[in-house]
Amino acid sequence: MTDALKRLSDEGVAIWLDDLSRKRITSGNLAELIDQQHVVGVTTNPSIFQKAISQGDGYDGQLEDLAARRVTVEEALRMITTADVRDAADVLRSVYEATGHQDGRVSIEVDPRLAHETKATVAEAKQLAWLVDRPNTLIKIPATKAGLPAITEVIAKGISVNVTLIFSLQRYREVMDAYLTGLEKAKAAGLDLAEIHSVASFFVSRVDTEIDKRLEKIGTDEAKALKGKAAVANARLAYQAYEEVFGTDRWAALEKAGANKQRPLWASTGVKDPAYPATLYVAGLVAPNTVNTMPEATLEATAENGDSITGDTVRGSYASAQADLDAVEALGISYDDVVQVLEDEGVEKFESAWNELLASTRSELERLAPSEA
Repeated sequence: MTDALKRLSDEGVAIWLDDLSRKRITSGNLAELIDQQHVVGVTTNPSIFQKAISQGDGYDGQLEDLAARRVTVEEALRMITTADVRDAADVLRSVYEATGHQDGRVSIEVDPRLAHETKATVAEAKQLAWLVDRPNTLIKIPATKAGLPAITEVIAKGISVNVTLIFSLQRYREVMDAYLTGLEKAKAAGLDLAEIHSVASFFVSRVDTEIDKRLEKIGTDEAKALKGKAAVANARLAYQAYEEVFGTDRWAALEKAGANKQRPLWASTGVKDPAYPATLYVAGLVAPNTVNTMPEATLEATAENGDSITGDTVRGSYASAQADLDAVEALGISYDDVVQVLEDEGVEKFESAWNELLASTRSELERLAPSEA
């Protein structure tokens, strides 16, 4: 079952699970995935927590205690989510140590309602790092315009970061610049750069969802022939940008001081169109020093398709990837518009999930609140 996953790991792709719940931790399922399926990290987001808390009963005891303390719904939510991340980080601690602190990491996201507020995002990141209090945590910060300076400041304070919601190549370059600037500030402050880690979450499947919809509307054979190509092409060109940035003299100076490269992380790798192979965004994005965070269904599909992993599928593909994006643009589909729509929708979806989570948590706190004597 794990041959394909082992080959993927051997190619330099760290396999992370894009899911977390208390039941997954307490049942031993997370430990089993680490032991048997080569999982070496976990990512979370507001949608994942919304699903976990609304569908599970593993939170009732903590919710009852929080209700008895009459905490605010925001505080309750943070106590619940940070508890899960802390426990998952403990499960992954041996992986963290075995990989020289590179993997074995769990990501937790800042309040998505702060996506366009730099100072509030920095403050939230510091608070989350303090609350979880585990060295193998990554604080997720969205790659909005306001998020970029926040990334720099948080890295400068020595807090490791998972930059999320990256769709465009230009924004990705800005993210890498924000990371390097943060490292330079951390170095000037005398911090140990070797203990600062970061990944840049480049979203994949949503690009195809948006562009395929526009190609379908055009409806020509030429347009339909391009369906399912843009997302992989976009991600491959992101890896080209990664190679360029981390091949500069600027990076060499930081590396000499002990800094770690900011690894590209392929996110949103579950296919949205059932017509596509379930492993499309795994097999098509195999490259050294990357992370692929997968929903469990994608993880299982990769494990079951032993022939899907055929080696590096990214380097050497840059010309054809650019040709695919150029062909889409030539049909009148604006790349800049697509990636902006996706960023706006991404922030909106996470904010909506967070608001739903707040509402359901508030309802549970009210239900469990002690009656007045």
